[in-house]
Amino acid sequence: MGFLSTLLGIFGFGIGTSIGLLIGFFLFIYSKPKTVKEPVPRPLYELDNDQLLDILPDIPLWVKCPDYERVDWLNKFVADMWPYLDKAICAQIRSATEPMFAEYVGKYQIEAIEFDNLSLGTIPPEIHGLKVCETNEKELVLEPAVRWAGNPNIVLTLKLLSFRITIQLVDLQIFMAPRITLKPLVPTFPCFATVAVSLLWKPDVDFGMSILGGDIMAIPGLYQFVQKTIKRQLASLYIWPQALEIPILDSATVAVKKPVGILHVKVVRAQKLLKKDILGTSDPYVKLNLSGERLPSKKTTIKKRNLNPEWNEKFKLIVKDPGSQVLQLQVFDWDKVGNHDRLGMQFVPLKFLTPYETKEFKLDLLKHTDSYDPQDKKQRGKIVVELMYAPFRADSGKLEGTQDGYSRKESGFDRTSDSEVFGGAGLL
Repeated sequence: MGFLSTLLGIFGFGIGTSIGLLIGFFLFIYSKPKTVKEPVPRPLYELDNDQLLDILPDIPLWVKCPDYERVDWLNKFVADMWPYLDKAICAQIRSATEPMFAEYVGKYQIEAIEFDNLSLGTIPPEIHGLKVCETNEKELVLEPAVRWAGNPNIVLTLKLLSFRITIQLVDLQIFMAPRITLKPLVPTFPCFATVAVSLLWKPDVDFGMSILGGDIMAIPGLYQFVQKTIKRQLASLYIWPQALEIPILDSATVAVKKPVGILHVKVVRAQKLLKKDILGTSDPYVKLNLSGERLPSKKTTIKKRNLNPEWNEKFKLIVKDPGSQVLQLQVFDWDKVGNHDRLGMQFVPLKFLTPYETKEFKLDLLKHTDSYDPQDKKQRGKIVVELMYAPFRADSGKLEGTQDGYSRKESGFDRTSDSEVFGGAGLL
């Protein structure tokens, strides 16, 4: 009995300690300090030397450094444009992260990863000084001092084993001094071909992160670890002389490509689409655009509760490089609330088209661009489209033939034979 009592005592002590640590952990990350007070603004002449030294890093560079210019006009411009910049930047973030999230969906019991909210907030970044560097090269070098203490509302939802885990980013602060180089300067609008961005020193990045409502950054040691990791990664990638180069103009011609033709697209129908709604149906529509274009995507109408929709809708897209551009087709399930689910996608390179010849493509919809993904064995249905490329005349710059038709013939499609119809697994 003595041995059994000792064993049970040790076992109970272990369980009690574990439960106590777990409860203490949650109390720690969910508790908020109540002694935090708002600072009282005071004029500088009331501060002594030690207090002035403490606030010296927060003084704008145009006050401390004579080679930095004060740019209130630029801050006013950013403040007025911020509501629109916020939406544009968030749209780019969504489009850039969707393929990354799609790679993890289906793995590690992850059912979905999506943004519940994505907004950079109402507070724009401020430029506390701008220096323009003179150089003998054909380039313009700008060094702004950027500070941003924003109030973003970024909530990421992770669906894991039918549970919803919310991750929220709050109280984002970024202090950095980038070097922006516009090069080379060329006589074609916008008069520079590339934007190179590098950092002069390691930026200060501070933020709070809550998981399921608890401040995860309050865990001792985690905050310092995250800070060091972010600074180390940014330093290895973008600290000068390393730079992030963003091409603006074609590097080969250093000029903006002009339109060379029109792509006529007829979205005919889709077949055997995935069931995304609770009632076993979907509300599909198609988004289509050409690669390399910044214009908004074209959209078909929404077919409610239909897994085999027929659209027969026609669109015209401006073509600038038929040798490299690709028609991107994405089928979505429309939802009244929340993000629209993507049912599938496909690409059609324009180099497969013969001018003025209509081709019908029957394509298998894929989850993403990797058509050889062994984990993606789900049948997502098919989409049928008819395409015809009409190049402009070299002499007049106008369409060869009628403007409203799909070919040079007066009516109807100049269809190919059945043997020329693309079908099966698609082009990816």
